[in-house]
Parts: sequence; C-alpha cells; structure tokens
Amino acid sequence: MEQTITCLVVDDEPFARDLMENYIARIPFLQPVAFCEDAMQAIDVLQRQNIDLLLSDIQMPNINGLEMIRSLSDPPFIIFTTASREHAIAGFELDAVDYLVKPISFERFLKAVNKARATIQQKNLQTLAAEAAKPRVSTVNHLFVKDNNKFTKILFDDILYIEGMKDYIKIICQDKTVITYMRMKGIEDVLPADQFFRIHKSYIVRLQAIKSLMGNTVEVINGHSIVISKTARQDLKRLLGIAGGNDDDD
Repeated sequence: MEQTITCLVVDDEPFARDLMENYIARIPFLQPVAFCEDAMQAIDVLQRQNIDLLLSDIQMPNINGLEMIRSLSDPPFIIFTTASREHAIAGFELDAVDYLVKPISFERFLKAVNKARATIQQKNLQTLAAEAAKPRVSTVNHLFVKDNNKFTKILFDDILYIEGMKDYIKIICQDKTVITYMRMKGIEDVLPADQFFRIHKSYIVRLQAIKSLMGNTVEVINGHSIVISKTARQDLKRLLGIAGGNDDDD
C-alpha cells in the first residue's frame, strides 16, 4: 500500500492556490490538508495537525515564507513555490527539498513531490532502523526455575550472580541459593541483557550487584567474589562507565 503524504499549501495568490489544488488532485499519494492564504493561517494548521510536506510561497504580506519556516521549531519537509529566484539560496539553507519558480508546470511539480516522497521515505526508514537498534528493556521482573519438585519464583533484583556447573546452574540470591537443571546458555537467553552480563564462561553477574572490580575479580554485595575473564573485563568496564586507560592491576 502506497504511503500517503499529507501536504499544506500556503500562497497569497488565489490562482496559485487553485493551481496547486489541481496538481495535487492528480497525484494519488498526496493528501491535501489545507490551502492557506497567509503564513499565520499556515502556522495555525501546522500547530494542530501533522503535516509531512509544506508547499509555500515566499513573497507574502506580513510574514514571508522564509520567516514562517524560521519560526517553526520542527518544520515539515518544504518545497518553495515563488515567482522569483532571489531567495533560492536562503530556501536551500533552510533544507528545502526543492525550489519551484512560477509559472510551474505539472511535470516540474511532479518531479519535486517525487523527490520529497523519496526524502520522506528515507527518513522513515532511518527512524525505523534506529528504533529497531534500540535495546529492548524487559518488563518482566522475575523467572521461575525448577527447584526439586516445585517451580520457584526468583526476582531478578534478588540475584547476585549465577554459576555454571556443567548441566546445572547455581543461582546465588541475596537470601538463598537455588540449584536447577539448566545450562548457562539457557539462563543467559532468558535474563534481561540490560541487567545481567556474562563475565566468564562459568559466571553471569547482575550489574547492579557489583560492588567493585579489581584485576580478574568482581566483588558483589554480601561479600561474594567471582572471577572475570580478561576479554569480558573491558566490556564490563564500559557497561559500568569505568574510564579506560592502563590498569595497574592488569
């Protein structure tokens, strides 16, 4: 399904607005929101509705098109439509997608809006990629593990660290220790990555439980000390916000 692009036209000349309305009606992916005769009307629409593309004249009474764009904190994509070329440089300094000089043919108008559509689509793809790249923070705060003949609930905040023992793992909590049949990879997959870090092939630690880091040893609250591999040490320092540089204890 083709993406619809909402657009707003602002021009003080009735003939120019009528021409834009005619051109827009011929392009399926454009959805006109309003046709304004001055900048103040356009600003009012922009504050109330989501506009993807603004088609704006420059030479208008009271507030011209350039001044209008400069007044907006988050302007939409812009195509300037004007009878003069004198403001072209200023228009492109405002990141205008295109600059159309009147009289505007339909072919030239179509080329400009196609360029705007490609620019908008590219921005949307970048936004989606950025959202996909964000680490997903789990809203679950616990897990259940089999403990003898029952399933025991363990809160993530109670875990200090986890120790692997071949086909079993030992979950060391603040008030108890639970041993369950599970491999380290299995427990690592269900723990939230923003809260836990595997510091050794045999150890996973809860980041907030770390009290200190010295050499190849991590000390967690309640006095427990566990070993950390040299390769994981640098990654852990970055996660903890510890500045880099040479370490006396390496």
